[in-house]
Amino acid sequence: MSARCLLACWLLLWCAIPRSGSAAPPAIRVYAAVSLTQALQEIAQAYEDQTHTPVRLALGGTPSLAGQIENGAPADVFIAADRKWMDYLAAKGYLKDDSRLIAGNALVLIAPRTRPFTVELTKNFSLAQAFEGKLCTANVDTVPAGIYAKQALISLGWWTSIAARIVNSADVRAALTFVERGECSAGIVYATDAKISERVAVVMAFPSNTHAPIAYPAAVLKGTGPGGPAFFEYLSRPGAQAIFQRHGFLPPP
Repeated sequence: MSARCLLACWLLLWCAIPRSGSAAPPAIRVYAAVSLTQALQEIAQAYEDQTHTPVRLALGGTPSLAGQIENGAPADVFIAADRKWMDYLAAKGYLKDDSRLIAGNALVLIAPRTRPFTVELTKNFSLAQAFEGKLCTANVDTVPAGIYAKQALISLGWWTSIAARIVNSADVRAALTFVERGECSAGIVYATDAKISERVAVVMAFPSNTHAPIAYPAAVLKGTGPGGPAFFEYLSRPGAQAIFQRHGFLPPP
């Protein structure tokens, strides 16, 4: 073999050797409320395009995600759909620093697009008489969307007559799906959930004073690498906030 061929082979081998300096950064693991799905997917992609750091999303009901973190799930950033579950993890010592609100939302009553009905915000109106069948929402005792829904129904005087017809879903997207399929005649979801579906119609938006402010707190978890705090900060920057608002989210309350 000639000296030129030997040199070429050596160069090929040298180029093939992995170098520690070029290794891809570890993925950032984000556990987030399922109602944030479309917005966070876009934000994660934008962040990855800018930093070349992959972002892995684990999306689900807020109490389920908090339970997974408490049981040792490897997460860097947690985004909840209410303050309660963030405060729960904070009290348990899982947060690296204080949480920060990154978005807000509104609550709406929906129906299958082919079976709409009307409501009135008057003293003698009864939601139970406005439609037949079940009303789906997230679990009214544990899941943020369901808790907000129960607060709104109580505030409007509709809870007592409709409570027996409520279907408690695992999370707000499951409630949306039930209404899309027509398995529930009505549902209570976030405005952003209704926005992504062409198979449901918004019957009404609940007045904001009928329930606690809908807020999404985010926090970095203990044990995270440098990627966690960096993505956490990115969530509050103008680019990420513009994506949230394009998907229908409100500014942080």
